[in-house]
Amino acid sequence: MEAMEDDSLDIKDDHNHNYCASSNSNKVRSYLSSQLSDVTTVPQPACPPVPGGEPGARRGALWSGSTGGAKFMDSDSGSESSEVSETDCTAPPAAAEGKFTLDSNVSSKFLLNAMAVEDYRKNHWPNLEKAIDRLLIQNPTDHISVSYAQIYSYVYKCVCQQHSELLYNDLTLKITNHLQEVSTHLQASPPEDFIENFNVALTQYTASLQCIVPVFMYLNKFYIESKLNRDLREDLMKLFADHVAEIHVNTLMPLLIKAHSMPFQVQPSTMASVVKGLYSLRPDWAQLAPALFSGFIPQINPPAVESLLPDYAAHDQKLQMELSMNGFPRGDQSRKRASEDS
Repeated sequence: MEAMEDDSLDIKDDHNHNYCASSNSNKVRSYLSSQLSDVTTVPQPACPPVPGGEPGARRGALWSGSTGGAKFMDSDSGSESSEVSETDCTAPPAAAEGKFTLDSNVSSKFLLNAMAVEDYRKNHWPNLEKAIDRLLIQNPTDHISVSYAQIYSYVYKCVCQQHSELLYNDLTLKITNHLQEVSTHLQASPPEDFIENFNVALTQYTASLQCIVPVFMYLNKFYIESKLNRDLREDLMKLFADHVAEIHVNTLMPLLIKAHSMPFQVQPSTMASVVKGLYSLRPDWAQLAPALFSGFIPQINPPAVESLLPDYAAHDQKLQMELSMNGFPRGDQSRKRASEDS
């Protein structure tokens, strides 16, 4: 009996229920080792990883429950994240299950994208196309009824649904077709009306862009500027230069030079509008008629040179003579106010 009492385990319990062994700790270790050596190790089936886990980042521990299953504890927070039963261990391999899920997701995304494009073609773009038509054919003095808030809403939805590229292509194609019709109309204009008709086309198109560009602000900001590194208004003005102005510049320039040499044959406001418009489209066109463009655009000619002052004076006298011969007298110089020195 005394030997048994000496071999007993002397384990003390503190107030926190932490069991501490006494000096007979070596006996405790030998006793536990002998007991554990008799237990036959049973290999556990390999269960698939817990969904949602991050490999190599967050590790957990499995412990047996009363129902024979296993619970997963998050080592970071100490909370239960999922429960895996023994029946889950017989599930198909993770690779095959993942492949099936991926194929299903791809099919779903493809179907949703096809439905979104169909909705764009049937609803969004037809409404935008009608509004663009009305804005392109309006006159600067007309006030047409267009719901800018509705157009803005359609553009916003198209951009949010990842149709920015499709919308941009449709917009530029629509305006290109319109400008080709404008060019055909100018081709049939008689020479005496060509400058005036060109000015009307340019003025009308510029006024239309003042309405079109703002309602396509989202397209300009989130696609054209961010991805194409361009600006919507500049792109649309380039369309006018390519499909209208460049085609007719060789016809327009001689008419402008002739009209400039005969004052008031064309209204000064029309002359200024056309010349400034051409310069804004392509500054290089100023080199085709420097004398014409210098009358409306500053700093077209090179800087004055002192040695050429007599030539400048002769040019001014020639211009005054031409004005006098065309019915523009200088007036009665005798009524001019005398200077203070006289």
